[in-house]
Amino acid sequence: MKITPVKTALFQPREELAGFIVKHVPAVQENTVLAVASKLFCLWKGKVLPYESQTQKDELIKQESEFALQTPLCWLTVKDGMVMTNAGIDESNADGNLLLLPPDMYKLAAQLRSQLCRAWGIKNLGIVVTDSMILPFRAGVIAGAVAYAGFSGVRDERGHSDLFGRELKVTLVNVADSLATSAALCMGEGNELQPLALIEQSPAEFVDEVPLNEIKYSIENDLYTPLFKAAGYHKKGEKND
Repeated sequence: MKITPVKTALFQPREELAGFIVKHVPAVQENTVLAVASKLFCLWKGKVLPYESQTQKDELIKQESEFALQTPLCWLTVKDGMVMTNAGIDESNADGNLLLLPPDMYKLAAQLRSQLCRAWGIKNLGIVVTDSMILPFRAGVIAGAVAYAGFSGVRDERGHSDLFGRELKVTLVNVADSLATSAALCMGEGNELQPLALIEQSPAEFVDEVPLNEIKYSIENDLYTPLFKAAGYHKKGEKND
């Protein structure tokens, strides 16, 4: 797999994202996945607010999330069925502003993919929108896929065999988050000014439409559900015990 980060100019609020990308990447090959930092989507859709105070930010985080638990480092939140820090609200590289994730991120990823396929004259193109994440009991950030389009985000290995013929019964490979964190490692987290990355020769399976919620796992079966339940998390519409 080959990952090439792309140096760009500074993206401005409400600038046209597809045009910005094509300006910096005039052409790509078929079967490429383009990683795009989530900040560009925030700016594209004008989801920018001046930072006023930590209290303001805390209130926004609670408004933007389904569940919010304050921790020593940040807010641990659930937003759109995904665990993330601070409901995706970011101050870094925001020039004194707060950047909020726009709604319908999967729809926006699909829209961007369609525009870029036309501009580049290709059919098989993936888009993965990256944002920083923190794993339990691990130092440092990785990245996850806030949204994606154009490829299968999950590869089902159930029914296949391991090296010794043992049948795999529960194994699902998370393609989307794996691609996101691989790209983000090359894009950087500071002043690199590399909000894009081209991922070539990846194992992604390209598709025209992503099945709705294919990557979202059932709370009834999730590994971390007991911890979230103990912290007071209840799915919307679910009554407290």
